[in-house]
Amino acid sequence: MMRALTALALAGTLTATWPAAGSADAVVLDVNYQDGSLNSGIAGLTTTHATSPDASAVVPSGEDHAVSHKVTLGDPGYVSDGAPRSESATNDIPQGVFHVGDTRRYEFSVLLKDWKTYEPGDSESGDIIFQGKHAGGNWPSFYLMTKRNSIAFRSPTLGLQSTVVEDFRPQINRWMRFRVDVRWTDDATGYYKVSARLPGEQDFTLRATYENVQTFHPRNPTTFGYIKWGLYRPSESIENGDVPTRVVYHDDIRIQDLGQAE
Repeated sequence: MMRALTALALAGTLTATWPAAGSADAVVLDVNYQDGSLNSGIAGLTTTHATSPDASAVVPSGEDHAVSHKVTLGDPGYVSDGAPRSESATNDIPQGVFHVGDTRRYEFSVLLKDWKTYEPGDSESGDIIFQGKHAGGNWPSFYLMTKRNSIAFRSPTLGLQSTVVEDFRPQINRWMRFRVDVRWTDDATGYYKVSARLPGEQDFTLRATYENVQTFHPRNPTTFGYIKWGLYRPSESIENGDVPTRVVYHDDIRIQDLGQAE
């Protein structure tokens, strides 16, 4: 299901020009929540490990459904694997994992639900909303995060960071769509290409490119990675003055094989 998105155009950016994935056969995984279930009817899709009943839920979205993830700081019901987070993941789905040599396109729609915005003097910690994660407790290869009132792309293993949405405040409670193309390599021949399509835009716009980088770069040895979406608040706490409760919606998470397009 492709969403009808309504309008904001950003100046000073270039329209992406690399090849599209081609036919529908290039789609290897499509998580659309159309059946109204937390795993979207996909056996093996990991849903939240947080124990609170509302840490994750399927919610109405237009004529269809989306998934909601909620985290309240200081409440053990919103802690998963020792951190304040609630996420879904593809680690147990063969089509959802990546290996060295793969070239993948990751697309997803996200809505920041009733998001409290940043004001000067507030905590500047960020909330992670999408990850390309190395297995086995490794750092993410990349993630997208809210940072103050912007959305940033970051690769912590490589020390890379770019702002991909300068100001998301006009888009609160509206659907934004993102695309991350990755060539997964264990040498310096990989790339990240990050695009966004904001409400009202007809096409994706290229927001950041990193070429000739080692994208498969785990801190500890591992053979595969996978994607995660939801809400991860790794450095936030009530003591730091962070927003106690955040909620984010995701929908139409899609993985495409770009190997034949190169």
